[in-house]
This record gives sequence, structure tokens and C-alpha cells, in this order.
Amino acid sequence: MEERESVLGFRPQKERIYNKLLPYAELIDDESTKAFGEIKGYLAKAVGLRDIKVGAAHWCGQLSRYIRLYGMKFSKEDHIALIKLLFELTTIPELEVSLVQKFACQLVGLLKKKELLTREDLVLPWKPLYELAEWVIYSRYEHLGLQFFPPNIDNVLKNLVKHCREYFPESATEEMLNEWRPLLCPFDVTNIKAVHYLEHFLPTNLPATKQHLGYMLWFDEMINLWDSYHNTPTWESGMVNLFSRLAHDNIGYIDWSPYVSKIFNRFLRSFNLPVGTQKVQVGRSNNTYDIESTVIWIVSMMGGPNNQLVQDHIDKLFKALQNFFHPSNYGTWNLKLSGLLMAFPKNFVKRLHRERYKKPSWDTHIPDNTKLTDQNVTDFVKSIAPVVSVAMFSKFGSHDSAIALRYLSNMRPEIVVPDLLEKMYPAMENLTEPHRLIACMICVVSVARPMLTAGRWYPEGRSHILPLLNLSLPGIDHNDFKKSVVTFQMISMFITLIPIVDCSEAVHLREDLSETERELCSATAQFEDFVLQFLDRVFLLIENSAQEHSHVETTRLNSEQTMVEMALTSTFTSVLQQCSAPIYQSALRRLFNFVSNSVYEIKVGGRFTSNLCRAAARVNPQAAVKTFLPLFCRNIKEHMDSHEGIEKEEHLDNGFLWNLQMLAQLVRCNGKVLLPYREDLLSVLSLTLHLKCIQGYELAGQLLRFVLRALTLHYPLDYKSIAESFDRPVTEYLAINDWAMPGDIYNLNVEWHIPSSEEISYAHAIINSLLGTELDIIAKIQEAPVEREELLQRLNVILECILGAGAVFPMWNGTAVELAELELESKVPLHRFDCCCKGSDLEVQFQAQNVRESVVGAMGKLLEHLLEKSEDDTKSLCKIIRIFETVLFFFGASKPDFDARWKSFHSVKEAVEDKLREKKKHLRPILVDRVVLQQELRMLHSNSRVFTELHKKILLQLYGLSLSRYGEVRKKAQAVLCSIHTNYAYSYRCILDDLAEKLVNSNTPEKQFKVRKKAQEVLFQSYANLPYSYRCMLDDLEVRLVTPTTPEHVFKGALYVIYGNGRYNLAAKRSWKVIGKLWPAIVQAQHFEKPSILKIVDDIVIKVSKGMESPAIRINTTSGCIAAAKCLLECRVPNPNQSQLVEQDLKEGVQYEEKRNEQAKGLYHQLTSELVSLVKSGNLMWKFSQFGMELLSMLLRYDERLNEEGVELFMRGMVHDSLIIRKLSTGSMAAILKQQKRKHPKVVIDPYKISGTQVSGYDKFRPGNREDNNWILYDSQNLLDTKEKWEKAVFVEKTHWGFYCWPKEMKVYADSSQQPKLDRTLDELPTEEKPIYTCLAHKNFVSKFVELLALEEHKGRDKFREKHSTLLKGIFRNFGDTFLEEFKSKIETLLEDMSPSCESKHRCAMEILAGIIRGSKHWPYEKTKALWDWASVIIADILKKMTPETQKDWGTFFTVISESRDPRKLHWLFELLLKEPVLEGNSSMHDTSRLFAITSAIVQQEWRIPDILDRLLKQTLMKNLSHRYKNVRDRIGILLSSIFLYDYKVSPECCTQSPRRQDFVDVVIRDLDPLKDSVLTENGNSLAGDENKVNGDSKVSENSKGEEKMEVDGENSTDQEKERDEQIKECKTVMKWLSNGMGKMYTSMPSELLQFLPIICALEYETKDEELKSDCCMALACFSQALIQPDTMQAALHAIKEVIGLKSWHARVAVLGYIQVMVFCNFFTFHKPEYKHKIQEFVFHLICDDQLEVREMAAVTLSGLLHCGYLKMNQDMVNHFESLSKNKLRRRKGVTQDPVDLSVLIKRHAGVLGLSAFVQAYPYDVPEFMPQILMDLSNHVNDPQPIQMTVKKTLSNFRRTHHDNWHDHKQMFTDDQLVILTDLLVSPTYYA
Repeated sequence: MEERESVLGFRPQKERIYNKLLPYAELIDDESTKAFGEIKGYLAKAVGLRDIKVGAAHWCGQLSRYIRLYGMKFSKEDHIALIKLLFELTTIPELEVSLVQKFACQLVGLLKKKELLTREDLVLPWKPLYELAEWVIYSRYEHLGLQFFPPNIDNVLKNLVKHCREYFPESATEEMLNEWRPLLCPFDVTNIKAVHYLEHFLPTNLPATKQHLGYMLWFDEMINLWDSYHNTPTWESGMVNLFSRLAHDNIGYIDWSPYVSKIFNRFLRSFNLPVGTQKVQVGRSNNTYDIESTVIWIVSMMGGPNNQLVQDHIDKLFKALQNFFHPSNYGTWNLKLSGLLMAFPKNFVKRLHRERYKKPSWDTHIPDNTKLTDQNVTDFVKSIAPVVSVAMFSKFGSHDSAIALRYLSNMRPEIVVPDLLEKMYPAMENLTEPHRLIACMICVVSVARPMLTAGRWYPEGRSHILPLLNLSLPGIDHNDFKKSVVTFQMISMFITLIPIVDCSEAVHLREDLSETERELCSATAQFEDFVLQFLDRVFLLIENSAQEHSHVETTRLNSEQTMVEMALTSTFTSVLQQCSAPIYQSALRRLFNFVSNSVYEIKVGGRFTSNLCRAAARVNPQAAVKTFLPLFCRNIKEHMDSHEGIEKEEHLDNGFLWNLQMLAQLVRCNGKVLLPYREDLLSVLSLTLHLKCIQGYELAGQLLRFVLRALTLHYPLDYKSIAESFDRPVTEYLAINDWAMPGDIYNLNVEWHIPSSEEISYAHAIINSLLGTELDIIAKIQEAPVEREELLQRLNVILECILGAGAVFPMWNGTAVELAELELESKVPLHRFDCCCKGSDLEVQFQAQNVRESVVGAMGKLLEHLLEKSEDDTKSLCKIIRIFETVLFFFGASKPDFDARWKSFHSVKEAVEDKLREKKKHLRPILVDRVVLQQELRMLHSNSRVFTELHKKILLQLYGLSLSRYGEVRKKAQAVLCSIHTNYAYSYRCILDDLAEKLVNSNTPEKQFKVRKKAQEVLFQSYANLPYSYRCMLDDLEVRLVTPTTPEHVFKGALYVIYGNGRYNLAAKRSWKVIGKLWPAIVQAQHFEKPSILKIVDDIVIKVSKGMESPAIRINTTSGCIAAAKCLLECRVPNPNQSQLVEQDLKEGVQYEEKRNEQAKGLYHQLTSELVSLVKSGNLMWKFSQFGMELLSMLLRYDERLNEEGVELFMRGMVHDSLIIRKLSTGSMAAILKQQKRKHPKVVIDPYKISGTQVSGYDKFRPGNREDNNWILYDSQNLLDTKEKWEKAVFVEKTHWGFYCWPKEMKVYADSSQQPKLDRTLDELPTEEKPIYTCLAHKNFVSKFVELLALEEHKGRDKFREKHSTLLKGIFRNFGDTFLEEFKSKIETLLEDMSPSCESKHRCAMEILAGIIRGSKHWPYEKTKALWDWASVIIADILKKMTPETQKDWGTFFTVISESRDPRKLHWLFELLLKEPVLEGNSSMHDTSRLFAITSAIVQQEWRIPDILDRLLKQTLMKNLSHRYKNVRDRIGILLSSIFLYDYKVSPECCTQSPRRQDFVDVVIRDLDPLKDSVLTENGNSLAGDENKVNGDSKVSENSKGEEKMEVDGENSTDQEKERDEQIKECKTVMKWLSNGMGKMYTSMPSELLQFLPIICALEYETKDEELKSDCCMALACFSQALIQPDTMQAALHAIKEVIGLKSWHARVAVLGYIQVMVFCNFFTFHKPEYKHKIQEFVFHLICDDQLEVREMAAVTLSGLLHCGYLKMNQDMVNHFESLSKNKLRRRKGVTQDPVDLSVLIKRHAGVLGLSAFVQAYPYDVPEFMPQILMDLSNHVNDPQPIQMTVKKTLSNFRRTHHDNWHDHKQMFTDDQLVILTDLLVSPTYYA
């Protein structure tokens, strides 16, 4: 580092090391220093001069480019200055969000390497980021369409916060808690917001000495909060992520032991696994516990004193999950389980790396006593490995298992690899299970490297390589492409790791070898045989592939063939690359024999074979070229000589094409080797480049291209696993010592091909000879025309020359187009810094001219000729477009190829890297490949992209082709045009005017449609590479869109140019000048009614609406930005190219910013006015009028009001005949009213002063009801029913305020007297508001508006539309009650209609009424009271008239008007709703409607209305629990769940005034207690003991409306039956409450609810009352899957015991199902020995039950508990059931009917059931004990029923589940046992 500091003048932070390995590395330091000086100077100057949008954004992009090319090659001082500047830029208030995104992404790039900067170096404030997140993520305007953000801005900001929080100040934690604690309210949506802020912002990485300022301030508080939530609310995921990060950052400092069981329990529940035999499954949210976060949390808890506890839980977790990984089990859970399997080993390895190998940094140090020990590692691997072995054969699990095995084998290969090889060898020898073989191969590939590098851990690993390689060869099978690809992958992986060198001589020549090494050296003698056999298999594959393909006419390979080609080429190259010289020569001879004696078609067989030739030449060019090239050249020449006129033939002989194809690929090698054959190559080229056969001249073109590339490019010559030679004597070099040897990046010794002067001369000769000839002929084409086919050939030669030698063809030097010409202004230059990719002397010119310039000139003349003489020569036009694209963008590498290689490289690197040890131990070929990618990256960036006049000329030519009458030409030109626009910034502006003109002025007949594609493609690509180049054509585009004389094809082409490709769209540019030209032109582009044209216009508008990002009108640079820019300029090394900012510069910047902001404002208003005038002119067709209004609606902004004419247009649009325009106008008017909203002043209050209490300390919080927040609760004894009370009251609208705590500064709205004036006259209104007043003042307008609003849009599917109520809210908020009377009458009229079609009218009335009530928020008392006096009457009438069709909408109405409103303001509503909600004599519909209205209203008030909840419960619900109508009972049950939702305490100290569940249960349980003694008869009827039938007959029937006909309650009913009937109804209500409420309650299973378990179990099998049965089933399912807290465990066990003691055997069956699911869903908290003993005792007791069904269910439950590992099978358990099964069945003499003692039979059956449970608990394996148990069961096969059936069923299930792997399982049995078992499974007894 000191050496670099002396060279550069500063200590670089982190250089891109690969630059040092390039052949021109000595040039890079000067280049980077100059580039960074430019970036610093221009970026700082742009900010200082307030040129943010253009200048700063451009140089920020250049900084990103610099980091990609050079890494962080700048000093720490510069690094900090850049971060501070970009932070200030990102947090500029209300900055254009697209710029925020750009700056934020670059800031993240600077902060990623956190080890480079410590907290002492850098501190970043958190508040600006919070304000930015609040403005963007929780925008008040986006949902109304007043702001449009980029689609992924949320993720960008979260990522930014993630990287910035490492540098928040120490005081940040306390400040954040003060800010966000008051938002915590579990019942409110703001809780999500608060938790997400805490999750993303809270710093968790403070040093150990500072943690009292960090997590210690909140840990106990938050963990208790998490612990108190049991039903996985959506925001729990935020808590999980926060704790995961906290645990990761503070390993060893937090005691997690009290929470381990709870964490694992909730994690296991999150998988939603199917358990037990229950008919009903209750779905739960499974997105709360993210796999990655939870696993990080668990892994971070390991180590130290708690390790055994955590490891035990991991063991239990995987034991419980193991069978869900089995291939036989497939379901929705598989994806999450696969993620779990990968995440555990990956994160364990990460932690191990951090502790043992990672370079020390300023991260919190892990204490030594907490670090993972070797034994910890071993235990972990042993825990996971068996599960991976099961999962690897699942349908989609082999790749996930392979990743897991890779991590595990890096830690403990001796545990993982042997087990895998045991599976691998049988699979390779068995040809009937390809899926098993493929899975094994994939997994073996993943462990290849650890297998070879295990050393002392697994020394025998290396001895398996050759057997595996030899056994793998049959896998190369042309009939199974997947197996072939995986086989190639496996061979390639092993071969890449080992040199293929015969070391067998070392056994005799060296005495320093161990026995293992001697065996290994002897085995290497097989290498040559393997290589030759491999070649034979490859040749066979090619032969069969070619034969297979010979009858198919296609020019492209299918996807399977493409995969095989890639795998074959890669593997063959690896094999030859790693061969020693003798083995390579043997392989080359075998290849030569094959190639010289074979001829296949060139599409598949030829292509595969040519790749083999390329591989051979790449590895050893001298030998391969010498062997093959003379042969191919001779064959080609001889064929040409022996066939006269061959150049005129359209189809050529396969043999000729075969040789040409082989030669084309052979020359892709070291260019120096080709020099001796220069004449041969040149003669072949001259003979073949002008063949008439398309395949012929295309192959010749490839030959030309690859020869030029071989001569002119820089590329490495060696990819071997070591840099030294393999051919040294074994006495000096033993190759086996280099197996799996990692590369050394600092000593890589890359040998480069650097073009020599001789090679450049040869390339120059080729160019002059071939390219010169073609350009001369094209230059004279006017005088000497050529045939189209010949022209194509010549164009192909030109294209191939550029593709071949593009790296040595520099871009021309020309005059840059002035920014003013592009209508652009910037205070700094907008060029790109220079980047070299070769030596300065490596350039080729053509006749002393720039080659690219010469080609462009020739193509321009040719294009003019073609357009004039033969416009229909579309093939030539497309080829010209391709040449333009190549000239502009190809400099030796293409972007698509580079991107594909970059992606492939990283996938391969990840597959072979060692993430455990330091520096990842990359292999040498991987490192060389990365250096090559660096060279290609530099080639891509070598284009300076200066937009010159010649570029502009090309752009305009492509633009002309984009308007061609041929579709193919148009499309290709448009694609390249788009690339120019993207790469040459602002170039699109050159054509804007013409585009707009062509859209507006079009009026000609239809033209033919055929070609156009390619010119558009090149044009789009040009946009991408030449920034701003698109601006050259903006004017022309505008003209073409507007001009009436524009032909149709030109018009259509102009539209497609605007439309762009992908996300690119000219009409969505963030420039007022651009959209100011294009949008009016699009609106006027109405001259053709052809559907295809209308569709593209429609698509443009849709694309604009989806991709619109609000352009800024004002950008106000902050003083912080200016100061940061000055600091950057003060960093002098390297020197910025700009001087310090002086006062004059700063003043100039202020003036520039003011001028730009005013200009943007003027352009905005000009555009809106133009669009409004176009729409209002009446000259537009309806469709384009609609487009105009859509575009105008997208121009609405929060910071600039729409003009008066625009407002009037949208107001009139609300009563338009078109539904689309009405909907558009309604949404726009809601936004406009928000625009016009006046600010409502707020005042600061002291809640403690109001409540008369003291400020509570922040050391202990008591969420819930407290003395200091009681004043905001609803109090029916103190209603605000007078003006005096109203005005004295302090209203708190948001429901979350005060629940958790009060904010430091509590603000509420000032009273109505201080709010903006409501009763304004027309003259008092601003001009923008007058159109609204004028329209609403006309009765006809209001009548029509309401009439249209009341129309039904979708029959039967319409719902309450909140956008309508939002519109009305805005009207009555802004104008008070000015228009109230008119709307009152409309509402009354709408509600009077009770016809069958009244649904839409009632919906309209409720939307208007909701809007009025919401809009009255700031009205004074008199107006509010008058409104409610009228509304109360309306609502009272509504409650009587509600219909089933409108009930849901009315519920939404009550929810909307109650949302975010102080309940004391709505006392009129609540008192009305509470007035006799359920009344005797009312219909079912009436009562349910009122209850539904109450539920909807109170749900928004949450915890603030305990008074209402208490009154509702005591006065109404308790009296109607046994209501006669089912609908009413259901609604009461739902309402009860809402009431008891608030009986929740975060901690014991907390208090709630809401009704308590315990009190309710105490009352209800007394009523229902007799039901638990119900006993069902055999047919399922309920009996009380043995006496009266209860509910046995169908006493209660229901009609279609849910009303029950009381057919029995009369003279024939006894009092006991009536009482029982009332109990059943009350029970149904309670069941509804339980099933609905348990999923909502935060405490999912309080102990009081367990008192219902006996009742539920007793009634679950009720068959005569389906409703009761269904309710009990659902309630039992909810009980089973509920999370039970430790303090409730004993209550649960007591309830189970009580059920077991009931008379009903059905109850005992039910409770067994409950036990199994309940235990699994509370697996870890129920794992204490005392609980396990109790559960086992219950099951053992019930397996001996007198009732057969109970015994069988107990066996199922026992099997399930053993299966998941909850109960462990031991010898005592086996002895217990064996002793039971041995009870002898004694027959009583002389008795024929009942020959067996029943009690003995039951015990014997219980024993057999227990033994059967042991067998069925292991469905996929055979433990040691199982054979003997099966033998024991076989002794009972002839026992009486039901024992016999149990044994047969067990044996049948055993056979079914073990059939697939029986060849493995049968190894566990002795021969005698197998004979007995076989006899049992196939004997007649089995089938009896």
C-alpha cells in the first residue's frame, strides 16, 4: 500500500486489482488520476453552480463508471467528501425523485465497503433520510396522482438507509425511539409504519462500550412487545428482521436463552405444514418469518454457553421437518423448506468465516468464549446432513441440496462426502433411475473441491476422482440431454481442479511419497485412457446428434441442443487445457482422425465439431493449427478448383461447407500462429467471401471476423489451473500436489496475446485488400449498379471487417454538437472521461483515413441510392442498419455478450469458491476469466460517446429509416435509434420537432406494410450509447406527427420512435421541453383511423401512464450541498480540474437556478394550457380528446395549481357522456381539490396538563389505558352536546396517539375559529377555485352529476367507491356547507327509491354522505350539529331499509366516516347505533344490519371507546347470545371478536378498560357446562346420559335468509328440551366468536378459553345438527393450531385430562386429534420432560380405551408424535406394548358366540396398535428395531378382529411406503426375516 501511495500521491481506498494484470497496466494510473480529477472538479462545480438535474447527474454517472472501472481508487478524504456531497444531494427537500434514485444508488455504491470507513471517519444524520422516506414511501399525494415515482424507489431508499445506518450518530437511537414510539399501536395501521421505521433505521452496530446508547434502550421493550403478539400480524416480520440484525451485529452480548423455544416455535409454525387428521385446516400468514432473517437470528444465537440449547432446538427442528423433505411429500411448503435447507449452512459458514478467517474490521468483536468450536461445527453438520440426503432426490430439491452440501462439505467433508459417494456409486451403475443419477451428480459436483482439499480430514477423497470420471462416461447419452449436460458439468468440474498428468513414474523415481500418494500416482496412469474414451463418447454424441438433425430444416439450435453445445465445448476445452503434452497429442490425433474422416451437416454436427477444433487450437495453437489448417485450406482450394462456377451455386456440398466451418473456428487462437499461413488464409477469403451460397459467404465472413480478432485483440493464452508447465519431470514436479490448487491473484502470471506490429500489418493488409475493394465498389454504385445478392455479400464483408477489427478502429474525431442546438443548458461540460483498452500504437486506418468514418460515408451514399432507386431492397437496408450499429457501438466487445458472460462468470465463481476460508480461494481459471472480463469492460467503455455532427447525421439517417414504409426496416432502425438515445444523452432532441410535425399533419391513403424493423433497433441502441443524442430528432418527430401531408408509414414510424422499446419511451422523458413538444402532437395525431395506428397511440399513452415519473419544476439546492461541494474541491490529491468556488460563482448559480425554475414553471403552464385548449377546441375525435385529458391528469402536481381553464375542463368532464372521461375527471378533481386545500393550523398541547397527571418516565412504558390518556376516551356521561363543551374539547383525530406514549411535542388541529374561512363568496375565491364554485352553484349541474354518479357500472359487482367520497370530502372541506342543501335533497331522493334496482342509487347516496361527513372535520359546532341533526335521521332510516345487496357497502360507509376521527366528535352516530341494535320482533335482516353497522363503526375507533364496547356487551350481546336467528348469532359472534380484541396487555403492568374475556367466559361457561356431558349414540344423536334425546330430530330448520322456523318450540317441547335448545344456540354463538376471534386476538390462547375445550370435543361429532358440527370443527381447529404460552401449558393439559374423563368416546377421539396438532404447533414450548410425560401418559391411556375408534386414533396420534420426534422411542416403550400384545386370548369352554375375553382382547389390540405405531412412525426408512417389531406383528396376523385387520393394514402401509428404496431397506433384515416378511406380503392371508 505504501508503494501505491508513493506512485499515486495518495493511499487508495480499494483499487480494482484486475487492472494491474492487464497488458497495458502502466497506462492506467495516469488515466485514472486524470479521470478522477475531472469527476471531482466538474461534479463539485455543477453542484456549486446549482446545475443539479443535468450537470451533477451526468458527473454522478461518470463517478459510477469510474468505480466500476477502477474501484474506489481515491483517498479516504475524497471518499468521505463524495459521500457527504451525495448524501446532501439525495436529501435535497422535494427533489425530483428520479434524481433521488440516481444519487441514492451511487451513494450506496460508495458506502458498500464499510470496512473502509469507520464510525470515527464518518457520521451521517438520520433525520434527513427519515424525512425523505416519509415524503416518498408514505406520500400524501401519490395515491391521488399528484406525484409519480419510479417503480422501485421504495427498495432503493431501504437499501440506502441500510448502508447509512452504520454511520448514524450515537444519539440517533434515543431520538428515533422518541419519534416513533408514539406510533406504536397494535390495533392501528400506523404500527406497521412504526415497526418498519424501527426495522430499517435503528442502528444495531454500536461498539460494546456504547450499547447503553444503542439496543439496551429498546431491547427489553421490543422483545416483550414481540412476545405479546401471538397471531403473526403482518408487521411482525419487521420485528423479526430487526432482532435478526441485532443478533448478527452483537453475537455474544445478548442472552437469547429465554426466547429460544419461542423463536423456534413460531418459526416452525410459519411453514403452515399439514399435521394430523383434522378435517379443517386453519390458514395462517406464512410471510412473517422470512427464512433468511430467521436463520441469521438462530445462527447468531449459537456458540458459548447457549450453544447446546440452540443446537438441540436445531436438531429437533430438522427431525420434525425431515419427512416433509422426502420426495413423496410435495406441497406449498416445499419452496420455503428448500430455502431453509440452503439458508442454514450458508449463514453458518458466514459466521464461521467471520470468526476465523475474515480480516479484522471495526465491526463489533465476537467474544472468544462465544465463538463456535470445532465440536459445535461437527454437531451442526451432523444435524443438517441427514435431511439434505433425503431432500436431494425430491422433485425440485437437488439443486438446493447441492448448495447446502457445498457449504457443509467445506466445514466437514469427512461427514458429508462418504455418505454422498455411497449413494453415487450405485446410482452410476444402475441405468434405470436417471433422476437419481442426475441428482447424485449435481450434488457430487458441489462437493468436488472440498473432496480434493480436505487433506487430513478426508484424505481418501482424492482416490475417488478417477473411478468417478470413468463411471461418468456412459452419462454422455444423446437420448438424454439433461443427463448429458450434468455429466459434462461433473467432468468439467473435476478436470478443472486437477492437472491431467501421468505421474505413475513417480512411484519408481521418488521416495518421499506416502502410501496414499503412491496409490494416487499409480492411478493417474489411467488419465490417457479416460481422455480418449471421453473423446469417443463425444464423437458418438456428435454422430447421433447430426443424424438426428439431418431431416429438420432449421437454422438455429433448439434450447436442448444449445445447452449441450455449451456444455460440450466448455468441458472439451477444460479437458485439453489440463492435459500434459503427451496426452494432448494423443487427443489431438484422435480428433484429427475424426475430423478428417467425417462430414456432417453444418447446423448441428458441424457446429459441435468445429467447437472441438476451436478448443484444440485455443489450448495449443501451434500444434492444432499445424495439424488442421493446411488440411482445411487444401480441401477448400481443391474443391473450388475442381468445381467450376461454384461461386454461382446457391447450394454447396456439405464437405466444402464442413471444411470452411472447421477453418472458421480453428483460427480463433493466438494470432501469431496464423502468420505463417497468411497467404493461405487470404486466398481462401478471396475465394469464398463472394460465394452466392448464403451459408458459404456467411461462413467465410466468420472466418474473416475471427482472423481479424485473433490478430488485433488482447486476450490471455493460458487458462490452466497453474501458471507453470505440466511437462516438468516428476522428480521436480508432482502434479497430484496441485490438485484443486487455488490461484494467487498477486502472482497470476497471465500470458497475454499483445498484437505485434507484424500482426497489425497483416490485419492492415486484409482491411486494405478486402474492405477497400468493397468501399470502392459501393462508392461507384451509382455509375456501376450491382445485383442485390452481390450487394448483400459486399455489405457482409464490410460488417465482418468491423466486427473483427473493431478494437483497432478508433472513433472519428469530430466537432461535438452544441448543447444549445439540443435545447439544453448545463454549467459544466457533459463529456465522458477517457478509458484506454489497448496500447496507443495499435490502430488501423484505411488509406490514411479513419475506417469508421470511411464506412459511414460510403453507407450514407449507398443509403441515398437505395432509397432513391430500390427502396424495397429490405435486406440491404437491414444490413446497412446493422453496419451503422456496429460502427457506433462495437469496439471489440458487445454489450449483450458481455452481460451474458458476466452473469455466467458469477454463477460459476459462486459454485466453486470457498466461502469459508480467507480470500475465497478462487481457482486460477476463474481469476483469469475475471481479468478477461475487465478487459472487455474497458473495451465497452472505451468509446468517448461524443455526439458529433457525423453522429447526428447517422441518427437522422436512422430516423429516416425508422419511418420507412417497410415494417422490418422500421423496427430494426427504431431499435438502434433507441440505443443512440440511451448512449448519447439528449441526442433524441434532434428529431423532436419533426416527430411532432409528422404526428399532427397526416392525411394520406394507406401504404403497404412489410419491412421496417432493423433501423429502429439500431436507432434505439444509439440512444442508449450516445447520451442526449435523441434530442437531434425531437423537432422532426414533432413535425411529422402534426403535418397533414405525412404518409401513413411515416406517421406510424414516428409513433413507434416515440414508443421506443422496453421501458424507454420518448413521451415519458423527464423534460418539460420534450413532453411540451410531444404530448400536444400525440393528442393531435388523429388523422388515421386504422386500428393498428390507434393501438400504438393507445400503447404510448398507457406506457406514459405506467412509466411516468414527475419532472421537477423547482429544484432548490441547499446550503449543505454547496458546502459539501466546496469540501470536495478542497481535497487536492488528485487535484480537481476546477478551481475553488468563489462568491461570483455562487451568485451565478443562484441566478441560474431561479431562471431554470421559472423557465420550468412557464413550460409547465404552457403545456397544460395547450392541452386544455386542444381538448376544449372541439376539433379532436373523442378518443384523442380522452388522450388529452389522460395526459393532462398526469400533469397535476402537489406544488403547482392547475389553471382555471383546466379545472373547468375537469369539472365539465364529471358530467360528460363518456364513462371513461367521467371516471378520469372524478379522480382528477379529487386531486385538484387536494391541490387547493388550504393549510389547517395546528397547535401544541400538553396531554399531561389536560389530564392533570405527571409526565411519565421513558424508562418504563405502559401501553393501553392510563391516567394521562383517559381524557381522549369516549364517555357517554359527558358527551360534547353543547357549543361550550365542543369548543373546550381538544380533539385527537388519529387513533394511535396516546396508546403507547405521547410524542415529545403533541400537535392537534386548532379550534374551528382559527381554521380557514368556510363561507366564501365567489369573489373571495382564487381564480382556480371559481370554476368549481360556479358549476356546483348550478342545480342542473349537481342534478346531472348525482344522476350520473348513481348509474350502475358493473351489474352485481359494484362496490362503495372511496374516490367518490374523497371528491365530495374535498368539496365540503374547501367550501364548507355552501352546497349542502342541494346535496341533501339529492341524498334524500336517492334513498327514497326502494325499487329492485335501487342498489346503485343507495350506493351513490352513501358515497356522497360519507364525503360530506368526512369533509366536515373542521366545521364549527353549529354547522356540525346541524349536519348531524339531519344525518341522524337519514342514518336511522338507512338502518331500517338496508338490503342484503347494500349491506356490505353500508358497512364500508360506517367504516369510512369513523376512520381517523375523534370518537367524541361522532357521538351522534354512536348513540344512534347503540339505540336498541337488537330488538325483539325485528327481522333477521334488520338486526344483522344494525350489528354490522356497529361493527364497522367501532372497528376504526379501536381502544378509545371502552364505554361503547361495555354498553354494547352488557346491554345487547349478553342478552342475545341464544338469539333464534342464525344470521344474528353469527353477527354477534363476529362483534364479540371485535370487542374482546382490545383485551390485550403488552406487559402485566399495563391496563385496559375494554371488556375482559375472563368475565364473559365465566358467565357463558356456566350456561354451556351441561353440554360437555352429552353422549352421542351410534348414529350421532346427542343424549343426556342414557335418557332424553336432545336435538336428535331436526327441530330447527332455516330458510334461505338464515331465519329458523321454530317448528318444535311449542306444546310438544318439554322444558328440558327448550333449555337444551337455548344452550345449543348460545354454544353456536360462542363457537362463532372463537373461530372468528382466535385468529385476530393478539393473545391467541388465554387460559380462560381452554374451558371450552371439553364442550367442543363433546359436540364435534354431532351429526344431526350440521351447523353445530361445523362450528365445533372450526373452533377445534383454531384451538389445535393456537400458540400456547408457557404459563398456559398446565391449563391445556388439565383441559385434555378433563376431556379424557368425559362419558362420550367421540370427545376422546376429538381430543386425540387436538393433541397431535397442538403439540406440533407448540413443538418447542411443549418439549419439557414433564409435559412430554403427561402427553405420553394420555396417549398410552387412550390406546387401551374400551372403544375401538379411540384406540385406533390413539395409535395414529402416537405414530405422529414419534414421527415428528416429539416422543422418542425407547426400550421401555417397546416392552410396554410387547407385554400388552402378549396377553393370551383364552376361550371359554362351551361358549360359541363370545369366545374371547373382551378386556384381554382390548389389551392385546392396544399392544399391537402400539407396535404398529412404531412401524408407521418411520415411513421412509428402517431403523434397527423395526425388523423385530415386524416379526412380532407377524405373530398376530391370525388373531381375531380387529387385531388381524390392524396387522394387515400396517404391513400394507409398510410395503407401500418402503417400495421405492427397498433395495436399500432390505439390507436391515436377516435372511430369515426377509423370508417371513415376503411370505406375509404375498401370501393368501395377506389378501384375505
